[in-house]
Amino acid sequence: MRKHHKLLRHWLLRYRNTRPISLTASAAANPFPATATVHSDLDLLDDGELAPTPRVYHGFITACAQSKNLQDARKIHAHLASSRFAGDAFLDNSLIHMYCKCGSVVEAHKVFDEMRRKDMVSWTSLIAGYAQNDMPAEAISLLPGMLEGHFRPNGFTFASLLKAAGAYSSDGCIGGQIHALAVKCDWHEDVYVGSALLDMYARCGRMDMATAVFDKLDSKNGVSWNALISGFSRKGDGETALKVFAEMQRNRIEATHFTYSSLFNAIAGLGALEQGKWVHAHMIKSGQKLTAFLGNTILDMYAKSGSMVDARKVFDRVDNKDLVTWNSMLTALAQYGLRKEAISHFEEMRKSGIYLNQISFLCILTACSHGGLMKEGKRYFDMMEDYNLEPEIDHYVTVVDLLSRAGLLNYALVFIFKMPIEPTAAVWGALLAACRTHKNAKVGQFAADHVFELNPDDSGPAVLLYNIYASTGQWDAAARARKIMKATGVKKEPACSWIEIENSVHMFVAGDDAHPRAQEIYKMWDEISMKIRKEGYVPDMDYVLLHVDDQEREANLQYHSEKIALAFALIQMPEGATIRIMKNIRICGDCHSAFKYISKVYKREIVIFGQLQACGHTIGVAAIPWKKREDEKLDWGSKLFIKRNVSCGEWVEADNKATAWMSGLMPEEMFQGMETVDGWKMKAETFVEVSPVVE
Repeated sequence: MRKHHKLLRHWLLRYRNTRPISLTASAAANPFPATATVHSDLDLLDDGELAPTPRVYHGFITACAQSKNLQDARKIHAHLASSRFAGDAFLDNSLIHMYCKCGSVVEAHKVFDEMRRKDMVSWTSLIAGYAQNDMPAEAISLLPGMLEGHFRPNGFTFASLLKAAGAYSSDGCIGGQIHALAVKCDWHEDVYVGSALLDMYARCGRMDMATAVFDKLDSKNGVSWNALISGFSRKGDGETALKVFAEMQRNRIEATHFTYSSLFNAIAGLGALEQGKWVHAHMIKSGQKLTAFLGNTILDMYAKSGSMVDARKVFDRVDNKDLVTWNSMLTALAQYGLRKEAISHFEEMRKSGIYLNQISFLCILTACSHGGLMKEGKRYFDMMEDYNLEPEIDHYVTVVDLLSRAGLLNYALVFIFKMPIEPTAAVWGALLAACRTHKNAKVGQFAADHVFELNPDDSGPAVLLYNIYASTGQWDAAARARKIMKATGVKKEPACSWIEIENSVHMFVAGDDAHPRAQEIYKMWDEISMKIRKEGYVPDMDYVLLHVDDQEREANLQYHSEKIALAFALIQMPEGATIRIMKNIRICGDCHSAFKYISKVYKREIVIFGQLQACGHTIGVAAIPWKKREDEKLDWGSKLFIKRNVSCGEWVEADNKATAWMSGLMPEEMFQGMETVDGWKMKAETFVEVSPVVE
């Protein structure tokens, strides 16, 4: 008997520290190369060298569950099925757990269905298996059958059901019913069930209920605190997340890497750099190692808080960089419009042998879009096929944005018509946003109609359409758009900007006079305005969307919220310090232009974060020169029609006359003399592409 125990102990030790290694697609499917070993160990049972007992089989099953090797799991199951212990409830429950750990919940359910006697462990194991394998609907569907069998859920059952409910329903309705059952079964005050309840409500966005559950817990552990912090972070309430963390520290609960990850995500949403640095310092002081998991969130926090220098330092210090680390850095570079650095980073990823995913290509396409890199964007879009990646809707949105930003609105339209998948509101929204920049009301109305049809509840398109008409002086059309907005209850979000100085946040709105130092701020802005006008700044009246005289338009333009915030920063912050301003909507073009002059005059680095954008201007960048590239190849479609420039200054492209005619882009007479060219590429003799490059 000692020999049997010695053999069992030897077998368990052999598998104790085994981990699957994912290298290739085939290796991922079968990462644990121990099939022959398992077969030989099972032979010990057949040869009588190891006595077959429930304990021995349980040891095999447990070790296999740890290794997560499905092929070995099937061998062990087959051997057990042919033994005299087949049908043993304890071993069948172990098999269910093993199959769930190996990712085959279907086989686990088959074992469950074939069991002669099911107990509470059987139901709980299967429910937990479905919940852990991201199949929440299947997990919840087992509950009625369990209750009909007169089985009373325990703490483990409720924890798994609540995990599934949080993933399945966004409104917390099903989770609320499970909560009621937990109260009925007197499990709601258990610390683990309470933590699961808290997490479920937090995932559903019901932070009022999550807080109520948290407050009623007699014993709070790290999981409870982390769930609450994570909930506020996901909700976008970073300020409350930081307050909960401070309370957690006062209660002497040790923070984990999950705690810090949630905090960094919360701070990234606030853009509060000083708070982020404080939490980062606290993490280092607590002895947490800079793992890839933590490094990714810290990198993202610094990037979104306007410190690319710190983001780069974190990236360089992460030892075992994973794909998320590389993608996080690429995202930061793309958001900042650092196109050359983004392309260099992307090429480094390729040379490093990292297998790129959809997010990698989405980031590099975004960088090309922000930098006006048409040729490179086309190349990377085509490159997805080399990696067996199918473009998703986000990739098509970015390509439409790339074409639209370059002013090729008609090209963007034809690209949308040729998409192999149905265009979404986001696709048409990208085109609509560019129409505002290029003042193309005709295409803008066409794009807006599609957005209204696909997403009638979105207020953004209506506001953009009004802005397009107002910027082109079509005040009657603008008035009609405003009337539609009023009838449908659409309200434009008031613009506001804020800046963090010495751990205090100062918020401003346009024409703000509520700040205690308002008089000093306006005096400072008048001084700034005089200096930048001498350097060549001229206010762009097109960004005043009101039907008033020029004097009033200029006065309205001068006191935008971001300009007031910048004036206050120049008063309050030490000379040479980087200025970081946050804004709830996109920064207007005139402020963008003014800030470049201010950056030069005051020798400051200014970083402005607006909705869906981040731009940094360094000392000396006072204007963006333009570079022309002649005889550029047009390669965004097949069967192209090319004619001289139309009135809006663009080249027209379509796969047939009907497409161009139906879209209302070209009158019939413009088709005269057009040439049809088959093939992917063609050359236009007089085509000149104009794209911005910073020199």
